[in-house]
Amino acid sequence: MYRSILSVGGFTLLSRFTGALRDVIIAAVMGAGVFSDAFFVAQRLPNHFRTIFGEGAFNSAFVPSYSGALEERGKQAARRLAGEILTLLTLTLLALTVAAFVFMPEVVRALAPGFSDDPEKFALTVALTRVTFPYLLLITIVTLVSAVLNANNRFAAAAGAPILLNLSVVAALLVAYLFPNAAHAAAWGVTISGVLQLLLVVWDAGRAGIMPAFRRPVFDKDLKTFFRTLGPAVVGSAGVQIAMFADTIIASLLPTGAVSALNYADRLYQLPVGVIGIAAGTVLLPTMSKRLAAGDVHGAQSAQNRAVAFTLALSAPFLVAFLAIPDLVVRAVYMRGAFNDAAAREAAAALAAYGMGLPAVVLIRSATATFYARKDTATPLIASFSGLALNVLLKLALYKPLGAAGLALATGVGAWINVGLLTWLAARRDLLAPDTALRRTAVAVAVSALALTVVAVLGRAPSAAAVSALPSLRNEAQLALLGIVGAAVYGAALLALFKALRVPFRRA
Repeated sequence: MYRSILSVGGFTLLSRFTGALRDVIIAAVMGAGVFSDAFFVAQRLPNHFRTIFGEGAFNSAFVPSYSGALEERGKQAARRLAGEILTLLTLTLLALTVAAFVFMPEVVRALAPGFSDDPEKFALTVALTRVTFPYLLLITIVTLVSAVLNANNRFAAAAGAPILLNLSVVAALLVAYLFPNAAHAAAWGVTISGVLQLLLVVWDAGRAGIMPAFRRPVFDKDLKTFFRTLGPAVVGSAGVQIAMFADTIIASLLPTGAVSALNYADRLYQLPVGVIGIAAGTVLLPTMSKRLAAGDVHGAQSAQNRAVAFTLALSAPFLVAFLAIPDLVVRAVYMRGAFNDAAAREAAAALAAYGMGLPAVVLIRSATATFYARKDTATPLIASFSGLALNVLLKLALYKPLGAAGLALATGVGAWINVGLLTWLAARRDLLAPDTALRRTAVAVAVSALALTVVAVLGRAPSAAAVSALPSLRNEAQLALLGIVGAAVYGAALLALFKALRVPFRRA
């Protein structure tokens, strides 16, 4: 399992790296103003729906159903189920896309009500969202094919597909002079990337002989089981997205640039979430599903323990960076071109607020796998909406005094409520079995993270002095210097503590 996590994590890391390059270029070209606010809202709308009906809910219902059919009745039964679901999914999303085109002004007015006070920004957002919305149809089919690949232990193409999104947007921005403005160029880059991603995963699935074909749905046991688990999963996934919808709605009421600042901070925050949390969850769910289907409960719990330990060890350095030096991180990544000092301060405050919820967010996918692998999508729904209720209330209370940072802080609190409830409910049902390796790893990570915090705080002034003579790129050089020293300290401390605590490792 470690090799699979590293494979997914490696491609996801490359995806996040190219995503960072994309965001650096967007920040330099558009800064934090009307164009960037409009583009980020236009990009968020199909992404919100994709996550509700695609990645989150769909994977949670489809992977256990497909894995069960594959394990119990073979490849043909699994392929038939995937083909029926592909047909239903495509027809539904085609209808949704047509409706969105017709009613887009009303959709944008509901999603970003604050934009209505600025006719230019509102009209631009409507136009851009009409360009980006077909991405929803394309990327949701990508999600289905990717789930088929993952369930057959083929992770590379699915994990690498998002890289094409980033490269496509970068390429579009490089020829922005061909479009009315840079925001239009970026929007077309998003939609074109959907076509490219679909071609990639379809090619890989076809090469492996597992590409599902369109077929007339027959509501047999397998399809009924899928829909029984899909309903609660959609509602549960919608809980997280409702919170993100609330971010967009409330941020649109703040001064111009708030939507962009929140997005820039979120992109940095999503680096460890995607590289570590989602990678571990992507591998863990089919692994647990197959082991539980085979009656190997101990093996499933062991796999979960290894995934959680892996997640904690790799995410701790990001937590320290976001809390201890958020301003340096933001300035090093974005501070060039149209991205000014005011935008940097607001994005850094949001990044620090997001950081407070990072441990919970990276663990959510591993925590929900406990239930999704057992085809229980109702329990994660309860936990998700419990966190959502407090999340939205806090957003309403904090956005005026704290701005974009208040919205980010509320997101973190909601994530802690969510993962806390998931853990408590799993423990009550004896579904968790934390072992010695996990407990000792947690102790080692906590102590090592404390050592890294000391390096980040006390090394700030000396590292600034060390790069002060450079004619340019001082922020980048300082962050790199702190990163190298910090990585050495954290790695050495972690290895020493693993040895001192005699952390046992087993392949899972």
